[in-house]
Amino acid sequence: MGSTGDGWERLAQRDEVAPGAPLTSELGENGIGVYEVDGELYALEDICPHGPSLLSRGYVWNGMVKCPLHGAVFDIRTGKCLQGPAERDLQTYPVQIRDDGIYVQIEAQQQHETESALESDLGSENGASENGQNCTL
Repeated sequence: MGSTGDGWERLAQRDEVAPGAPLTSELGENGIGVYEVDGELYALEDICPHGPSLLSRGYVWNGMVKCPLHGAVFDIRTGKCLQGPAERDLQTYPVQIRDDGIYVQIEAQQQHETESALESDLGSENGASENGQNCTL
């Protein structure tokens, strides 16, 4: 693993991820699960928001992953929570393949999340609903 200097971090070799067999990895304080769906790779926050469980150790099918601890279900492509008990969507991270390596961009996502949180706070002050982060049950 290593940084490329352009915000992308190398996680693993491409052949370490296969359909139904996600990769569990860490970048700094970020636990990341990398999944293959229909030939594309997706990187998601790997710790279930409901409890301390690695989602990449859960049941993977039809582009979804089910938390092995409490059964929350998430869309791998978008991170969207499809079934509780989790109450929010997962963080997603951009993925690139370079020279047969899997690279994930963490910094840009963290900056985007900070901006989104500020916008959400401003929206809340104006009476807007915050339920966009809640799980669709």
